[in-house]
Amino acid sequence: MKETKQIEILNFINNHANCSSGVIFKEFAYSISYATVKRILTQLQTDKFIISEGKGKGTRYLISPSYELLYSINLDSYFEKEIDERHIKENFNIEIFELLDKTEIFSKTELLKLTNLQTKYIDNISQLSELEYKKELERLAIDLSWKSSQIEGNTYSLLETERLLKDKETAAGKTKEEAIMLLNHKDTLDFLVENTDYLIPLSISKIEDIHSLLIKDLAVDKHLRKRRVGISGTNYRPLESEFQIREALELACNLVNKKENIFEKALLVLVLISYIQPFMDGNKRTARIVSNAILMNYKYCPISFRTVDSIDYKKAMLLFYEQNNISRFKEIFINQFEFAVKTYF
Repeated sequence: MKETKQIEILNFINNHANCSSGVIFKEFAYSISYATVKRILTQLQTDKFIISEGKGKGTRYLISPSYELLYSINLDSYFEKEIDERHIKENFNIEIFELLDKTEIFSKTELLKLTNLQTKYIDNISQLSELEYKKELERLAIDLSWKSSQIEGNTYSLLETERLLKDKETAAGKTKEEAIMLLNHKDTLDFLVENTDYLIPLSISKIEDIHSLLIKDLAVDKHLRKRRVGISGTNYRPLESEFQIREALELACNLVNKKENIFEKALLVLVLISYIQPFMDGNKRTARIVSNAILMNYKYCPISFRTVDSIDYKKAMLLFYEQNNISRFKEIFINQFEFAVKTYF
């Protein structure tokens, strides 16, 4: 009931800007008390869905500019509509950088959870020998290489991936390109483990370097794309000109470098490289590896994404493309950080 009332009050504020708590209570007096209305308004402010102006009896409530970015959207309900039936932001939104700059992406509750998990990670690895830590990191790297490739359509199983990366044993019935994709993931991760500060500060040239490692010996253009690219499953259209792409990627790098919170840095890299689509192929792979490089540089637990459902991952990404809403992707990030801390270290 509480969540339903939050949604109803949000919708009311959205349709009646600058309304007071008294006006809101009058609308919902049949079902909840004034004290409950006040509690919900306080929670909505904490969650950054609304903002207030004025003081005391003169306080008025408005929808926050961060609302569309952060408000939780049910993926199943959203994707019940076919592509052409969804009302979306079809073109790249250059204003997203300013909004992300002004917004604290994680709530206090979410940050507390992530911070406690990071503390647990630091405590756990302090009890591991160097050899034990390397073994756990290798296990995570295998899982990340497998899942990151699987999301892109690679058909290797986790066991086949382990055999390939450890013993260079290719799987029967699989293509050469699938093996190369997996081996490139592992080589790129090994490079970043040896050079943890390589991407700090983040720059276009360094992102290009990581992309080049990931697509080595694959039929993929190395540099920033110079032509249009389409994305299956959506009518969202990424930027087309190389100049615009470079400008957007520069803004993304500046934003990530400016952010002080490491979790925000890692999450923003994940969504923004994918949103910009700077390369003809390999964008999401690059985003996942760069995000992990940021975590590792600051001695935060890396993420394997092992338990992510590939379809859910893609839907969460499409939601950001189409609505600039980061809520479901943020949920994936938090869950996978928790999984990594509890599973590997």
